[in-house]
Amino acid sequence: MFDWLTVENIEELEKYYRTLGPLVSILLPFIEAFLPFLPLFVIVVANVNAFGLFWGFILSWVGTTLGSYAVFLVVRKFGRHPRLQFFTQRKRIKKLIKWVDMNGLSPLFVLLCFPFTPSVLVNIVAGLSHIHPRFYLLAIIIGKLVMIFSMSFIGQDITELLHNPVKLILSVVVIFLLWLLGKAVEVRLNKRVERDLQKRHKKE
Repeated sequence: MFDWLTVENIEELEKYYRTLGPLVSILLPFIEAFLPFLPLFVIVVANVNAFGLFWGFILSWVGTTLGSYAVFLVVRKFGRHPRLQFFTQRKRIKKLIKWVDMNGLSPLFVLLCFPFTPSVLVNIVAGLSHIHPRFYLLAIIIGKLVMIFSMSFIGQDITELLHNPVKLILSVVVIFLLWLLGKAVEVRLNKRVERDLQKRHKKE
């Protein structure tokens, strides 16, 4: 993920983003919601360094919020289609959907707050569940606000970080800890899913 971290690359990204304007800065995180292999952290860092912390954060937040909700709406509309059953009928997906229907928005909101958690999977599961669209939109707005701001704050002056090894190391450590924390939350929630579903089966 950090191969692109050179002063020259960052400066080129900043110039490129300023030239393209704010519309592309919204469009890229929007597309990332559908194509999660795109590096959201890189997109956010480029936005913040091109437009400043405030506007870079706003553009990234708006883009990823709209993209996530669009994924949710597409899945809600077409997710039950027979041609998509090869995905929606997977054992893990069905377990997550049932568990979300049992527990509501809280666990999804937690996952939406953390960088490096599989937000596309969260959006898909939410779309296939019975969560009300209005409530899920609110969870996305707040959860993505927390996530994008943390990314923006870390990457707000990446060129200075590259000239300051101590700050760079600290930032890398923070990013790594956020990744570990996100994974730990994901693992814990998965275990809780299994435990809660087993209890429900025993009662039934």
